[in-house]
Amino acid sequence: MDKLVIKGGIKLKGEVEISGAKNAALPIMVASILASGESTIYRVPDLVDVMTMGRLLANLGAGFHYENGEAIIYTGELNSHTAPYDLVKTMRASVLVIGPLVARMGMAKVSLPGGCAIGARPINLHLMGLKKMGAEIKLDKGYVTARAKRLKGARIYFDIQTVTGTENLMMAAAIAKGTTVLENSAREPEVVDLANALNSMGGRVRGAGEGTIEIEGVDELKPLSYTIIPDRVETGTFMTIAGITGGDILIKGCIPEHNEALITKLRAAGLTIKKHGTRLRVTGPERPLASDIKTMPYPGFPTDMQAQFMALMSVAEGTSIIRETIFENRFMHVAELRRMGADIETEGGVATVKGISRLKGADVMATDLRASASLIVAALAAEGKTNIHRLYHLDRGYERIERKLRGLGAAVERQRDD
Repeated sequence: MDKLVIKGGIKLKGEVEISGAKNAALPIMVASILASGESTIYRVPDLVDVMTMGRLLANLGAGFHYENGEAIIYTGELNSHTAPYDLVKTMRASVLVIGPLVARMGMAKVSLPGGCAIGARPINLHLMGLKKMGAEIKLDKGYVTARAKRLKGARIYFDIQTVTGTENLMMAAAIAKGTTVLENSAREPEVVDLANALNSMGGRVRGAGEGTIEIEGVDELKPLSYTIIPDRVETGTFMTIAGITGGDILIKGCIPEHNEALITKLRAAGLTIKKHGTRLRVTGPERPLASDIKTMPYPGFPTDMQAQFMALMSVAEGTSIIRETIFENRFMHVAELRRMGADIETEGGVATVKGISRLKGADVMATDLRASASLIVAALAAEGKTNIHRLYHLDRGYERIERKLRGLGAAVERQRDD
C-alpha cells in the first residue's frame, strides 16, 4: 500500500492537462455490451476503477485491452451474464451492466454493489425501471437476477434523481422494443456523454441533460468509436488547489460550463477565474473568503466537490456553512482535517467551518475517493509535512495526480507505506 508525502506551503504555478472523466468512461465502456464487435474508446483515464471494469467485461467474455488512454473492447462472443462479488464489491459502477446484459442476452446476474463507504446508495430505482420494462427481478444471496426475452419500452419516473439509474435504464432502453421515457432523470454531463455515445452507435436518445429523456429502441447498435469528455471533478479539484495555495494555474482540456456552480462559489471565495475556451486560468487570493454551499444534483453544487471545498474553507477568512444533501456519510474527511488543525463542527448533514490562518501537516487517512482529494488540497497549503495513507481510494479516481502536482511545483512523493 502506498502513501503520499506532501510538503506544503508552496504557491503552485503552471499548466495542467485534465484527464477523461471516470464517471463518463465507466458507463460508456459498459455500453459496448450492447453491440457485437470491436469498440474503441478514447481519452479513457488510467485508473483502478477502469481496470476493474475491464476485468468485469472480460469476465463476461469480452476482450479488453488498454493502452495510452485507449480502451479496445471486443464484445462479439459474450459467454457469461454474471458479475461476481469479487469484482463488484470494490466498485459500485459495476451495477451498470444489469440493463445492457438483460437487453442483449436476456439475463443478468449481478452482485449487489460496493465502492466508497459514503452512505447507502440502493439500486431499487434501477430494478423498478427494469421491472416496468418487463424484466423478472429476483434477489437471492446477495445477487440480483433479471430476466426478459426482450425488454419493452415504458414510462418511468424516478422518485429521486439517480445518475447510475438513469444510465442503466437508458442503455437497457436503447435496444428495447418501443419507446422508453425517463422522467426526473439525472442531468449530469456524464449522462449526456453516455447519450451521445449511444447515438454514435445508432441509438435514438433525445433530451439527455434536460430532465426527461426519450429513448426509441432499435433492433441493433454498431460498436463504439468515441472520445470521453474531460473530468469536471478533477478540474474542480485543481481549481481549489490554486485557491488554497494562492497559486496561478492554467487548467487545459476542460469544459468550464460543466463547473458553473463551483466557479460561482469559488469566485465568491475570492478566486480569480478566467475562461478561455477549453481552458481555465485560476488565481488564488492571499487568503480565501468564507462561502456557504449546499450540495445538489447537477447543475447544483456537486457532492463530489464538497470535501475539497471544505478543505479550502478551513483556511478561509470567516465561517462557512456546508450542507450535504446527497450522501448521509460524506463528512468522514472532517476528522482527518481536524488532525491538521481545522476547526470544523458537524451536526447531521451540516458542517460549520471556522477558518484558521494555517493548517499543519499531520498523518491522515483517506476514507473515500473525494476525501482523499480534500486531504491533498489541505496538505498543499499546510505548514510542514503531511502523510496521506490508504491511497487506493485516490487511485480509483485521479490519474497520476502526483505527477501533475509536481509539474506545478508541488513537493509531492509517492512512497511505500510500511
